[in-house]
Amino acid sequence: MLNKYARAFFTRVLTPFAALLIRIGVSPDAVTLVGTGGVVAGALIFYPLGEFFWGTVFITLFVFSDLVDGNMARQLGRSSRWGAFLDSTLDRVADSAIFGGLALWYAGRGDSLMLCGMAIFCLASGQVVSYTKARGEAIGLPVDVNGLVERAERLVVTLVACGLSGLHAFGVPGVEILLPIALWIVGIGSAVTLGQRVVTVRRESAEADAIAQGGNSA
Repeated sequence: MLNKYARAFFTRVLTPFAALLIRIGVSPDAVTLVGTGGVVAGALIFYPLGEFFWGTVFITLFVFSDLVDGNMARQLGRSSRWGAFLDSTLDRVADSAIFGGLALWYAGRGDSLMLCGMAIFCLASGQVVSYTKARGEAIGLPVDVNGLVERAERLVVTLVACGLSGLHAFGVPGVEILLPIALWIVGIGSAVTLGQRVVTVRRESAEADAIAQGGNSA
């Protein structure tokens, strides 16, 4: 849902920055790699220590690389299968680091095995949601559904909640509850989205099989 509006807005905002990187000789693949490295470092260094505010600030500086590299590729006219593959693969790495860092916090000083488990569920369900679409498309189906919670929603809800929860360290009361709420929202939303995509693939595969069988009988 957020992809439709947020991507268009941030693409316009980041276009001058993408053009600057092109002028100084930076490649889209380099931006993808540096962006992912920054997200992974921020998530696995700050979050396990409970530094949610500064960790989120650090991650946010790098998370927009996902839009910058694509913008650069379009300006250069170099959109390629390799670039799409690299971008999609490293997105999964970045997402895993974010939820993995939260799981490490709750398994340690955060002292909540339930929330540790929820963070792991968010990690796993997010990966499977992405896989269902990729696998469906790989077998020739359109997978014509986005679902309730896509990657953009998972990131925005989680990072905003992490950042606001981190304000507890500055004396803001009550905000620490926001992160557990966000994990439940993302976890439940991902499960619903997975169900939506599975149902869609089942319907589309049945329709494709029926068409193929009709063609064979003719």
